[in-house]
Amino acid sequence: MDYETVIGLEVHVELLTESKLFCSCPNRFAAEPNINTCPGCLGFPGILPQLNAAAVKKALTAALALNCEVALYSYFDRKNYFYPDISKGYQISQFHVPIGSNGYIDIKDDQGSTKRIRIGRVHMEEDAGKLVHSPAGDTSLVDYNRAGVPLIEVVTEPDLRSPGEAKYYLEKLKSILQYADVSDCKMEEGSLRCDANISLRPLGSDALGSKTELKNMNSFKAVERSLEYEIRRQRDILISGGEVVSQTRRWEENSQKTFAMRGKLQAHDYRCFVDPELAPIQLTAEEVEEARRNLPEQAEARAARFVKDYKLPGYDAAVLTVSRSLADYFEACLQAYDNPKTAANWIMGELMAKLNTAGIEVDRCSFTPASMAELLIMIDEGLISGKLAKEILDQSFSSGKSPRRIVVEENLVQISDHGELEKVIRQMIEKHPDSVENYRAGKTKALGFLVGQAMAETKGKANPQLVNELLLRALES
Repeated sequence: MDYETVIGLEVHVELLTESKLFCSCPNRFAAEPNINTCPGCLGFPGILPQLNAAAVKKALTAALALNCEVALYSYFDRKNYFYPDISKGYQISQFHVPIGSNGYIDIKDDQGSTKRIRIGRVHMEEDAGKLVHSPAGDTSLVDYNRAGVPLIEVVTEPDLRSPGEAKYYLEKLKSILQYADVSDCKMEEGSLRCDANISLRPLGSDALGSKTELKNMNSFKAVERSLEYEIRRQRDILISGGEVVSQTRRWEENSQKTFAMRGKLQAHDYRCFVDPELAPIQLTAEEVEEARRNLPEQAEARAARFVKDYKLPGYDAAVLTVSRSLADYFEACLQAYDNPKTAANWIMGELMAKLNTAGIEVDRCSFTPASMAELLIMIDEGLISGKLAKEILDQSFSSGKSPRRIVVEENLVQISDHGELEKVIRQMIEKHPDSVENYRAGKTKALGFLVGQAMAETKGKANPQLVNELLLRALES
């Protein structure tokens, strides 16, 4: 018997606000434990929560960006079950009435066709703290910096049919939320976290099989690999006549396997009731429409604008808009350097290679858009060669120094003085008579050798175009 895979995703996204959801503690990723805390987010009794209006606006923006129907009236519930990293014993969440529902995202499926993935709900809730386990495994400590950080949870319907589709969906979701300025979506800092529900059913059946929930996935690639493993595991159980147990499982990167954590809770186990300390959220139709009008430009629209306004090829525009931070970097560079295609080439080529090697996003890079513009201006002015510019970019990327400062400190200004270069060329001709004879005998590759020698003699500072012109003149005279 053949089986069909059914996948649904639950994605927790931290909202990009200055403070937490129900208190004024900073919403900031911090290395030192428990510094962004107060009696409220530590769960002390007698502290009343105060709703962060900015978080509501971000959640509304997210719901609209994801094509959801917006609830003008919604409220918060207390979700009661044991969280070891929420000290008050319950989580505040929109369980019964989410701010957004019945939305969708269009993605490309494994065959490249457009497929609509339904989003069942987008609801607000507070984040939990973080457990820190000792290497020996005998002690767990709690860091409450993250407790109370505003979240939205984006829950799909079971519309995904492969690990590849799940990865495409997550990439599209991340792009939409980043462009909407809802979240930075940095998985390495926990601001985007994904749980996956997966089951198998006989091909052609409409009934859903017993599902497992997968946790502990810290990258989109890990989501894809864990789903691939779980498909194999469940298929082997079903083929052998066994029954898949509904449970929560964790993904272990080292072994590339999933392992059982606990039995899967059902919805009624949460024992939710309306939070008595928080007033409901009451939006007006005018507020919703204003938020819809003010939705930021999304990736597809920005790519189209890059083609129209900057005359970039479609491929370049698509690459530059793959993330909002990269598109912002490109346009910031153009504020000081008015050659879009050249800027695009350097950003897509040299800069992205450096970013990939360093494993960082462009917004965490010390080589600023102003530095890129400065570098390209110096090339256009003839102060440095393209080859030397690549070396300067490497130094500036590592040190944070501006390109012009590096040029001045290391005396790297390009040599364009005719007299000085003619002297170097005479030396090369005298030093390599065999290459001179080869060129005059029709072996044009010898010219490249002589140019290379002249560039080496000047430590890459000679104007290569001028070297070519002067060398040709000397050889043919």
